[in-house]
Amino acid sequence: MTRSDPAASVPDVVRDASGEALAAVRGLGAGVPVLAFDVGGTDIKSALFDADGTAHGLRRTPTPIVDGDRTEVLIERLGVLAAELRAAHPAVEPQAVGLVVPGIVDADAGLGVFASNLGWHDSPLRDLASARLGLPVAFDHDVRAASWAERLLGGARDYENAVVLVIGTGIAGALLVGGVPYTAGGYAGEIGHSPVAEGPICPCGARGCLEAVASAGAIARRYHAATGIVPNGAKDVIARAAAGDQAAADIWNSALDALTLSLAQLTAVIAPEAVVIGGGLSRAGGALFDELRERLAARLSFHRLPVLVPAELSGNAGLLGAALRAREVA
Repeated sequence: MTRSDPAASVPDVVRDASGEALAAVRGLGAGVPVLAFDVGGTDIKSALFDADGTAHGLRRTPTPIVDGDRTEVLIERLGVLAAELRAAHPAVEPQAVGLVVPGIVDADAGLGVFASNLGWHDSPLRDLASARLGLPVAFDHDVRAASWAERLLGGARDYENAVVLVIGTGIAGALLVGGVPYTAGGYAGEIGHSPVAEGPICPCGARGCLEAVASAGAIARRYHAATGIVPNGAKDVIARAAAGDQAAADIWNSALDALTLSLAQLTAVIAPEAVVIGGGLSRAGGALFDELRERLAARLSFHRLPVLVPAELSGNAGLLGAALRAREVA
């Protein structure tokens, strides 16, 4: 790939923290060309989408690390990545940018309200990115954008009222109500930080968050704490549980119970037609989906049970959501 400035070139991340390689990205369909960035705590996915909706230069690169607020170094990194993408594909002239980030996000105001792993508070990310890139910027929460992509292109396309749940290192969520994301100023959808137990203490500072009990990262950490054995991720713990390891079985069972409780609460309060589950843990297949279906049915009574379906856009849902949002402001 041609680089705009070899000295500023950014290395690629071959696999993410869970060991997953970057998968090919689905096309968007016809529309204006856009740049898209999905920023995470450890890496950034980026691509340039042409007028046919084909992704060019799909990459995953490290999120820059500094002490404290990472706003300045992030905006500079986006500038470098955008320049490299445009230099490599000069025939594609983007008309807008989609930028999605984790944490608490006020999309209307363009603010990164809070992100503990990126250090910002009320950071005007949209306006800063627009000034650096010289294009209008659509700004949103990463999982909310992913839910929009799943709504238009993936597992939620048949459901106007749905919950999108991403279970990986942590647990992130988004709510679709009447076919559109419900945001509440950026505070809605924090399913991973809903309380399901008295402990353990979550990195967010609260006690007994779903993420601290049932995320893939928590399952692996809890098994290590219980046995002294470092498992090869949550999938290894699930396999050990199936093979008769009692400690693994207890941890997996408690994770399933916590997820069931959270889904039961969501079902009783907002009655989603579907729960679309993605992230690394979703690849556990029947060990997750069949168990959750059975436990949720046993937990509830008159409620309308949601359909539990796997997400379809893999780890690229956030990037696709960013591109879709960018087309809205082009």
